[in-house]
Amino acid sequence: MLADVVPLYPLYALFFADSGMSDTEISALFAVWSVTGLLTEVPSGALSDRFPRRHVLGLGGVLQAGGYAVWLALPGFAGFAAGFVLWGIGTSLFSGTVEALVFEGLSEAGVPELYPTVRGRITAAAHLTQLPSAAAATLLFAAGAYAAAGWVSVGTCLAAAALAQTFPEPPRAGPPPDEDAEPDGEPDRERPSTAAPEAVGPGYLATLRVGVAEAAGLPLLRGALLAVALVNGMDALEEYFPLIVGQGPGGAAIAAVPLLLLVVALAGAGGAGLGGRASRLGPLALAGVFGVAGLALGFAGAGGAAGLVALGVFHGLQQCVLVVVDSRLQERVSGRARATATSVAALGAEIVALAVFAAWALGGSPWIAVGTVAIAVLLPRVLRRG
Repeated sequence: MLADVVPLYPLYALFFADSGMSDTEISALFAVWSVTGLLTEVPSGALSDRFPRRHVLGLGGVLQAGGYAVWLALPGFAGFAAGFVLWGIGTSLFSGTVEALVFEGLSEAGVPELYPTVRGRITAAAHLTQLPSAAAATLLFAAGAYAAAGWVSVGTCLAAAALAQTFPEPPRAGPPPDEDAEPDGEPDRERPSTAAPEAVGPGYLATLRVGVAEAAGLPLLRGALLAVALVNGMDALEEYFPLIVGQGPGGAAIAAVPLLLLVVALAGAGGAGLGGRASRLGPLALAGVFGVAGLALGFAGAGGAAGLVALGVFHGLQQCVLVVVDSRLQERVSGRARATATSVAALGAEIVALAVFAAWALGGSPWIAVGTVAIAVLLPRVLRRG
């Protein structure tokens, strides 16, 4: 997501505040957003592998800016739906592209082992910038400047898109998919490509086919893809953090919820920042960390200070483990279609997110806590054997 590059997004809830839409209509909009992500996740990854990644990031930023602009111009259900489609496509363009760009850049510099540390810092920065952006959006909206909050969002997305064009474009790993066999018929995935960034291999469909085939055909890679999908899918619980903070006998007052959520964001930043150190953990230890996250989530619904701390522990540990499993995934991708393969994991995360939504509807955070512990039990197996 572009939030991994230069994050500054006012809360989209601000755009709904004066819309007059029903809860059913708002839920339908989230469904439009989710379906858009499901349909475009992997195809957009192949686009990133086919064309310069910085251009793909820029296009994603422009589409998200367009989504905000449509919301401002057409503040009704149809306009919001169109904006969510643009936003969903833009988000899918970032997914996989950022990871591939960072890993390839570090590999070109000869330090791919630094990926967990750098990835953790990027994720931590994305969490930390929620603080000033949420504060700015809230102040603008409180002052009655609804349009100002929207146009600031548009400008921020466009500025990030322009900044992305300054990123260096390292050579792609491995030969183009239609040339990935040596005269003796053996693949040579490690030979660096000498193609210029604007000419990065064969056609789009060939790139998509090779990326999906690699993701499906290599057991170790399949295991890492599944681990990322399972852990990343738990991010969907963030949508319910306000409800968790406000529920229970010691639940916070509605007016205090936004401020308390910043504490959870700080915990997420701290956990992500520890991802580099946690990358040394083996599968069993990593599973233990994620298991503790699940246990903490089980206590989060109690409300009050204890519930807030428990929710922060869950979020911090989940973000830490996510950085580690994403690093394992990047280490196991060997072909040119890195963003496509990574997007397969993101597609899996979207499916897991749907399960999280269903679990919340059935029983709230305790059911999701049980699911988190179940994922922890699976992690050693999928990370070792695929």
